[in-house]
Amino acid sequence: MPYEHALYVKKRLQGRVMFVCLYIDDILFIGDDPTMIQDFKQSMVKGFEMTDLGLMAYFLGLEVKQCSDGIFISQAKYAAEVLKKFAMKDCCIADNPVEYGTKLTKEGEGDLVNPIYYKSIVGCLCYLTYTIPDILYGVGLINIYMEKPRSSHLKTAKSILRFIKGTASYGLFYSSSQNREITSYNNSDWAGSFEDRKSTTGFIFFYGKNNFHMDVKETIYCHIIHM
Repeated sequence: MPYEHALYVKKRLQGRVMFVCLYIDDILFIGDDPTMIQDFKQSMVKGFEMTDLGLMAYFLGLEVKQCSDGIFISQAKYAAEVLKKFAMKDCCIADNPVEYGTKLTKEGEGDLVNPIYYKSIVGCLCYLTYTIPDILYGVGLINIYMEKPRSSHLKTAKSILRFIKGTASYGLFYSSSQNREITSYNNSDWAGSFEDRKSTTGFIFFYGKNNFHMDVKETIYCHIIHM
């Protein structure tokens, strides 16, 4: 890739493709052609001393379950660690990441809270957005007030943690399909910010006509090599 020096792409005339990603001393590669993947593994073993860890199951807090009809990615273990870290392991479950009608301001309400503690919560929640996009709006909201967070900001942050408590096992499922249709939706709160009257816009994309009942046409293989 011309702008990402740790990501490489190999294509074949038949439309088959393989992606190779480098992370420190690990190599992740994914593709839809088992022959191409096997050839790549053999060429790497000949040139470098490395260990083939097989199909990827866990990497950087991401749990990967691979099956014939797709790949499921979640962060259940990491989410449990986050809840334990902030003493929210036994908290009540929230039905929504942010309570309906919540409006935060820079001044906030209540006492000032420890900014290091607050930033730590925000950072952990940011990493969880990779597999639980439901919290994206809420995390973006609390992320604005990290300079001088108050108890009202912290309350909203902990509300997201309570939502995580009930959705820790949620994740993203990438189905195997030849369907290439993309559907998108978006919405805005129209000048909803009390600070500058700017709007917050949200959007979501679906790849394929039906994300839960697709015909299986292809299998994706994701492997990891440790160098």
